[in-house]
Order: sequence, then structure tokens, then C-alpha cells
Amino acid sequence: MKYQVLLFDLDHTLWDYETNSRETLIELHEHYKLAEKGILETEFLTAFYRINNELWDQYDRGLLHRDVIRNERFHRIFQTFGLDNYALSLKLSDDYIHQSPQKGNLVEDCVEILEYLQPRYPMVIVTNGFEEIQATKLHSSGIHHFFKSIVTSARAGHKKPAKEIFEFALTESGFQPHQAIMIGDNLLTDIAGAANANIDTVFFNPNGQACPTTVNHEIKALRELMNFL
Repeated sequence: MKYQVLLFDLDHTLWDYETNSRETLIELHEHYKLAEKGILETEFLTAFYRINNELWDQYDRGLLHRDVIRNERFHRIFQTFGLDNYALSLKLSDDYIHQSPQKGNLVEDCVEILEYLQPRYPMVIVTNGFEEIQATKLHSSGIHHFFKSIVTSARAGHKKPAKEIFEFALTESGFQPHQAIMIGDNLLTDIAGAANANIDTVFFNPNGQACPTTVNHEIKALRELMNFL
């Protein structure tokens, strides 16, 4: 086999971030009676995805600290609706961070492909997510046992796309870059980051977004990994 270890992103690649996030947000919207404050459910969801994606993109590019996401995300959402209640926004933030990782929805075919790959390769999670949150996601979704280790940016001291986090993951697992391949959905953090560390890449692209970057493989469904692994 050309590859001897598989590196996986977690959110949006294995753990179904969109579905788990949506379920949590709907629960919080009802619990805090946000409709009575003039915030409709659909508008709340739309605002969250827009602001959350903007903040995570800035974090990935090193433009802000992760605490800004925790402390400002829901406050900024509220402000788009003319609601200035920072204390309430922090309550939602705490609840969201606690409840969302406990959701167990996975990307389609996730368990089947991990069961197929596990006897063939050691597998490692490489993620920018928060340490305790990512561990909860893996246990809640029942896939933690598939992985040899979980490398978070906090533990490695570097976050994707820095090559050092990939080097940390390989050194810890005892492999060289040419023996590894990275599977992820983010062209900046997963694909460009791994390529910068001389690691081959699989771009998981279920929505068919434009891919201006050179990748070794591009897939729309996880089952396609069986075509070459």
C-alpha cells in the first residue's frame, strides 16, 4: 500500500456539523423564547451560519483568538436583530458549546467507511476544534474507537494550516509525510496545510465547490475512498 496512515479532519468531514448545529440552535431558540424577542427561527439559523463561518475563517487565518468565537458569536448574531443583551448571548454560547458536541449525527457512510478502513490503516484525527469539545463529539457519535489518536491544535501548539500540526501528528504516530494522506473538506486548513507539509490530500467536496488547488483526489462521498484506499 502506498499509504500507511490516514489523517482525518473531523467537523464537516466525519461529524455532521450542519445537522448537529441546526438541531442545537432550534432547541436553544425555543428554550430562550427568541421569537418573543423578534428573532424568527429561520433568520436565527441564517445569521448563525453566516457569522459563525466568518469567525471561523478569521480564526483559521490567524486573525483572531478562539475566545472571540466563544464570547462574541451570539452577541453579534443578536446585534443583527437589534438586540443588545450580552449576558443572554453568553448563556446561549455556553449552552451551545455544551449541547452541540453531544449530538451524534455523522456524515453519510461515515461508520461504514471507517469500519472498512480500520483493519487496513491506523487513523488519526487532526482538528482545529477545541480539545474537550472534539473529544465529546467523537464519543457522542460513537466513532472514537476508530482512531489511534486525536491531535488538536491546542495539544500540538499549532493549528491548521500550519505544517507543524501535521508534523506533530506524524511524529507522534511514527510515520513520514510520504506515508500519509489527509482527508478533509477545507481547502485552506486541510488541503493547503497538508500539502505544505508534503502530505498527499483528499478533498471531500460534497457540495461541488470550485477547487482551484491541486489535490491528489477529490470525492463527493466518503464511500469513494474505497476506490483508492
